[in-house]
Amino acid sequence: MTVKDQAKTVSLVLGSGGARGYAHIGVIQWLVENGYVIKSIAGASIGAVIGGIYATGKLDSYATWARRLERIDVVRLLDPALSRSGLIKGDRIMVQLRKLIGDANIEDLPISFVAVAMDFHTGKEVWLRKGNLFDAIRGSISIPMIFTPFEMGGRYLIDGGVINPVPIAPTLNDHTDMTVVVGLSGRDEVRLARHEPQPEPQPEPASNPYRKRIRGFMDSLSRIQAGGTPPIGMVDVALKAMDTMEGEITRFKLAAYSPDVIIEIPHNACQMHEFWRADELISLGKARAARAFSRQHIGHEPSYGHDGRPEDTAPGTADTD
Repeated sequence: MTVKDQAKTVSLVLGSGGARGYAHIGVIQWLVENGYVIKSIAGASIGAVIGGIYATGKLDSYATWARRLERIDVVRLLDPALSRSGLIKGDRIMVQLRKLIGDANIEDLPISFVAVAMDFHTGKEVWLRKGNLFDAIRGSISIPMIFTPFEMGGRYLIDGGVINPVPIAPTLNDHTDMTVVVGLSGRDEVRLARHEPQPEPQPEPASNPYRKRIRGFMDSLSRIQAGGTPPIGMVDVALKAMDTMEGEITRFKLAAYSPDVIIEIPHNACQMHEFWRADELISLGKARAARAFSRQHIGHEPSYGHDGRPEDTAPGTADTD
């Protein structure tokens, strides 16, 4: 009997991890192509972005747009904040997503969807199950010190990955055949192809201090993700701390909940801000989904490259809205 003949329903958990989250698209594509029916999605940060867009039925349009992004396009989507609570407002990104996808309310989606964020003042996990989809997504992607916190329903929300980078708990009461978790903090793999960076965009006029802040932010991301070279700034420290924390929480959550299938994307698949690398990450997601389900159903562990082809050797409780 083939996988398609089994036609299992799935609760899908999509983890946080910046641009590595493009791999979520590949995982979803593999599941659909192989006859799995996604009935429920819970996502944190980039997982909320991809999961929410899939729930609208517009993931193909988003993937096409993402594949066309170049580095300069990503920089242009970053709107400097006139605030000390974060470098980026996030308005441009949300306007672009609304333009591309169209607005929607979570309760009207054909698939059950939960975006996870954290209440800044109480420190509690917040499950966003109703209301405007893109407001929920904006709250879930509010990376501390990078995006400004998002005010929603009288609460200030920050990135869901801070408290729950793989939000399995919202799916525990689902009536589905299996729970599939996609984590973005897998072990580094030496065999992953090294990526040659694209040329730097032309610098903005020196008279614009906010553009200089954005360029400094991008430079900090590149430096810390490459291994960290002096000097180390506040953004470097914050991102490194959050990245390490998310990895540790992810391992704890996966051990505590024991989902049916775990698909892990290596931490060094790309740097967290490299949103111009959609094509290869989507392919990686499909390949790693195939690997994980091969383990589940066949009992052996082949290894897959970025092109999806097998290689010769295998290497709480929460507030709800």
